Amino acid sequence: MLSFLPGPVHRMALRTAHRLRLHWWRLTKRKVRGCNVIAANAEGHVLLVRHSYHARDTWMLPGGGLGRDESPLGTAARELREETGCVLRGAVHVGTVTINRNGWTNLIELVSGQADGTPAPDGREIEEARFFAPDALPENTSGPVREMIAKGRQNGNSA
Repeated sequence: MLSFLPGPVHRMALRTAHRLRLHWWRLTKRKVRGCNVIAANAEGHVLLVRHSYHARDTWMLPGGGLGRDESPLGTAARELREETGCVLRGAVHVGTVTINRNGWTNLIELVSGQADGTPAPDGREIEEARFFAPDALPENTSGPVREMIAKGRQNGNSA
C-alpha cells in the first residue's frame, strides 16, 4: 500500500500508525481478528519473522489482520506471501487463540501448513525471516508464539 515511499519513511509510518492503532483499540476495548501462520519447511523448521514497526527484537509468526470477507486459510496464504515471499501449501485451520492485550482483545485464527520457497523479508514491514527448529527457537521468541507452535504440534500439524 505504501510501497511508493522510501523504505525508512515507510517503516516510520508503520511505527506511527501502529502506535495510534493500539491506542485506539485500548480506548474502544476493541476485539481485533487476525491470523498467524505456523509455516514449516520440509525439515519441519518453523518460519519466524521480526517486524520493523513493533517488538523489533522479538521473533513472531507471520500473520496479520483478517479481512472482513477473508477466510483464515486465505489470510494465512496472503500474509505469508506478502511478508516472506513463501507460498503456503496444505494449510489447516488449527483453532482460535484469544489474547487479552492491556485493554483490547486479539482473536487470532491459527493456521498451520507447509512453506514453499526461501524466505525473503520485504525490508519494510518485515526486517528478518528465518526457519528455526521447533525445539530450538530463539530466546527472544514471544511466549504466545511458543504456545501457538506447541498447539500446532499437538494437533499433528506441520510444525
